[in-house]
Amino acid sequence: MRGFRTFLLGLISVMFIAGFGGCEKKDMTAPEKMHWDRDMCERCKMAISDRDYAVQVVNPKSHKHYKFDDIGCAILWFKEEGIAWKPEAVIWVKDAKSGKWIDAKKAWYSTDKVTPMGFGFTAYSKKEDAGGGEVIGYDEVERRVLGRGR
Repeated sequence: MRGFRTFLLGLISVMFIAGFGGCEKKDMTAPEKMHWDRDMCERCKMAISDRDYAVQVVNPKSHKHYKFDDIGCAILWFKEEGIAWKPEAVIWVKDAKSGKWIDAKKAWYSTDKVTPMGFGFTAYSKKEDAGGGEVIGYDEVERRVLGRGR
């Protein structure tokens, strides 16, 4: 009987912990898992395969995720589709050094690499990591992409 009681108390403890663990709120604007070579760029419909340049845009109201193969595609998509929620959009880009998702609006970009769609902007979380070529911020990347009229 003692073994059964210990088993029952253990089971109740596990259920109690699992029940409270399930109440943890998930960040719905966090980047989703990428399915490399299967996810398609929202704008150009190319398969996203290069892990250094992937981008995810999240609508903060609907939590819908949009995936892109290049920061330039994401920027042009906002304009071409007339996305009203653009100012509130959460934009994630891959840090070319660490491979982690970083806030695209706070990232630093070098201008000396060949990127999937030829825009040439490589993102880094730290300015000092973005050596090579010119180093610019997101606002300048956006200005240059939109000025290109691609």
